[in-house]
Amino acid sequence: MAETLFSKIISGQIPSFKIYEDDDVFSFLDINPVAPGHTLVVPKEPAQTLDQLSEKSAAALGRVLPKLCRAVMKATGTRSYNVLQNNGIGAHQAVFHVHFHIIPKPDSEQGLGIKWPIKPLDPQTGPTLASQIREALES
Repeated sequence: MAETLFSKIISGQIPSFKIYEDDDVFSFLDINPVAPGHTLVVPKEPAQTLDQLSEKSAAALGRVLPKLCRAVMKATGTRSYNVLQNNGIGAHQAVFHVHFHIIPKPDSEQGLGIKWPIKPLDPQTGPTLASQIREALES
């Protein structure tokens, strides 16, 4: 994987407002925050998308994310927040290194705004799709 903005931050080539670091995970403030306290959580393993990440790094992220969410909420006094993770250009990924955003939602003006265009699951295609996903898990 090519060197990214985040790999340069992790290595110290680019300065950051570091929040947390262990052997597998690095966390820092977003320099273009959607709301105060907007925090990025990045695995040290270089992987572009979540499906390319090792189970070890994924587990490390899963262990650290709740702790960082609690810290961001305590520091900002905000009780509502989003955890956002994008994979690929079509999903609005801008830096091609796996990362999670912890975005406080202090009020209706700050934080992440989301349109969620829901549509009912088609009862004809649902069983087939669920079966295909189960089969993919087994292979």
